[in-house]
Amino acid sequence: MAQTNLTPETSGQLAVHGIKANPDTLTKIFFRKFAKNKLAVAGAAFLIFIISAAILAPVIAPYAYETQDLTKRLVPPGGAENLLGTDRFGRDLLTRLLYGAQVSLLVGFASVLGSITIGTVVGAVAGYFGGIIDAILMRFVDIVLSIPQIFLLITLVTIFKPGVDKLIIIFAVLGWTTTARLVRGEFLSLRTREFVLASKTIGTKSFKIIFSHILPNAIGPIIVSATLSVGGVILAESTLSYLGLGIQPPTASWGNMLQDAQNFTILLKSPWYPLLPGSLILLTVLAFNFVGDGLRDALDPKVNE
Repeated sequence: MAQTNLTPETSGQLAVHGIKANPDTLTKIFFRKFAKNKLAVAGAAFLIFIISAAILAPVIAPYAYETQDLTKRLVPPGGAENLLGTDRFGRDLLTRLLYGAQVSLLVGFASVLGSITIGTVVGAVAGYFGGIIDAILMRFVDIVLSIPQIFLLITLVTIFKPGVDKLIIIFAVLGWTTTARLVRGEFLSLRTREFVLASKTIGTKSFKIIFSHILPNAIGPIIVSATLSVGGVILAESTLSYLGLGIQPPTASWGNMLQDAQNFTILLKSPWYPLLPGSLILLTVLAFNFVGDGLRDALDPKVNE
């Protein structure tokens, strides 16, 4: 087969007529659109940094997270032995921030993975089958949404002793409703498309149509929803830990580090103590929100490059 080499002049002529000599792949288009959102790029860079630091915590942390030295209580940042200072028990703050990142990110990612899975299955079934199945599932979603989430969350955490595994399960069980509604809407739109009708005509089973044909076409909004949800879960975990209902000491989390620093005297004399974990919570949640916004734009075909 003869090979055709396009000269620069030929490529230019094709471009004039609206034909691309080397058409961009979807991946290139995605990254180009994502890169246009500078806040999303900054958020992604920060998340890569904080996730890497959490993973490498056992290697880079100078001490064990539970190690106490009461002779070095509330040492200010800048020292050779304690770069970011110490807390009121003499524990190294850099170490606890690194291990706290592990816990907070684990709760965020694992909880959202569970809630996205539940919500996707419920929304897919409701949107695909419609009728009485859709009505029953959506009324159940309405009931769950009508319950004040914060009170239900506090009640469940109070009944079951706080812990990382229990928090993950509780957040996953309570956080799936938004995803279910989102996926249902996507399926209601996609189930009437030609490729779905063609699959039904040749006798393809509903299970395969849902998860092999329709779901891949609805994955964009699900990814965006998951990204935005992680920040919310980290904030909720930090709130519960701050109230003493979340991760319990000596296990480090950003929330219970704030709880340790709520003494008024500490706030006045050692402002860096609450400022460090508080700043990480703020920046991490903002980063997830920025990345979610960037993904929404990059995955939306209606948004021009």
